[in-house]
Amino acid sequence: MKVLTVVGARPQFIKAIAISAAVARRDDMEEVLLHTGQHYDDNMSEVFFRDLKLPQPKYRFNLGGGSHAEMTGRQLIEIERALKEEAPDICLVYGDTNSTLAGALAAAKLHIPVAHVEAGLRSFNRRMPEEINRVLTDHVSRWLFAPTQTAVENLKREGVDPASVHCVGDVMYDVSRLIIDGTVSRTVIVDDLALPRGGYAVATLHRQENTDDPQRLEAILTALGELSRRMPVVLPLHPRTAKAVEAQRLSGHLAAIRAIDPIGFFDMATLLADARLVVTDSGGLQKEAYFHRVPCVTVREETEWVELVEMGWNRLPESISRQAILAAAEAALASGPGADASPYGDGNAAELILDAIAATG
Repeated sequence: MKVLTVVGARPQFIKAIAISAAVARRDDMEEVLLHTGQHYDDNMSEVFFRDLKLPQPKYRFNLGGGSHAEMTGRQLIEIERALKEEAPDICLVYGDTNSTLAGALAAAKLHIPVAHVEAGLRSFNRRMPEEINRVLTDHVSRWLFAPTQTAVENLKREGVDPASVHCVGDVMYDVSRLIIDGTVSRTVIVDDLALPRGGYAVATLHRQENTDDPQRLEAILTALGELSRRMPVVLPLHPRTAKAVEAQRLSGHLAAIRAIDPIGFFDMATLLADARLVVTDSGGLQKEAYFHRVPCVTVREETEWVELVEMGWNRLPESISRQAILAAAEAALASGPGADASPYGDGNAAELILDAIAATG
């Protein structure tokens, strides 16, 4: 059985580590990797192929940048060509990026069954491009691999065939366990940055709704600057955010923050393992914080990972304002650990996904 896997952005590279390794252990499947180039910066892309031993993609494009329509359209054209050339049995896509949607649509139009890893997530905010990508991808997929029971319920309400839905857990947890269990050693980034273990915050910021709105971006950066009076704040600066900061003349707000270049997965996992707090607008980092049992503040009006809010590990500020973000951060620091549960499975999601495909493919 031939699987063509579409990746293009950092979270997808991380998830692919688990499934690509699981495919390599089987004798009934082969994988062809296609990289759209949606993330083309070395630290956002090549570091995963180099440092994490992710197989080199057979197809590698440079299809990042431009509007959502431009990017998705170019990706559709190139992915369709690759699908026609490879004639795979399955097209596998991850998450909610433009690469995800382009891969799913191209395959569906060619009547190639689609497997969607991380299906069923909903923020219920249709202003988010990611939400549109999730919904459309789910509704053209043959296999929908939900990371949580909440995701399963979302799909049920939308009328998706229950036989197509599989609750398998989260492949991000599969990969995070490499650090948590000590299979992979921590990096030296905490020492290199001279950070006090257990006494600093990690922040990330990249969502278009935050970076392209000058008021929101300034509010978030101001809050992080004030938080830095209490503890060091490390901010790996996403290329989009760096451009927005410069264009909006907000560079002065970075003075109190430890802004660094984007970092690889294991550097980030090491930072998280010793952090006191995470402040982010990333979907994936909310979970990664929880995997390392670090409280999180998500600077958005909603989150697709509602179970983390319900368990007390994640908080949403009342508004995207300096005061509300700081209040959420103070509450997270003061409240202590959240509930102890296992909403994301047992760390064997990759095997369950491939077993389900093999059994019904």
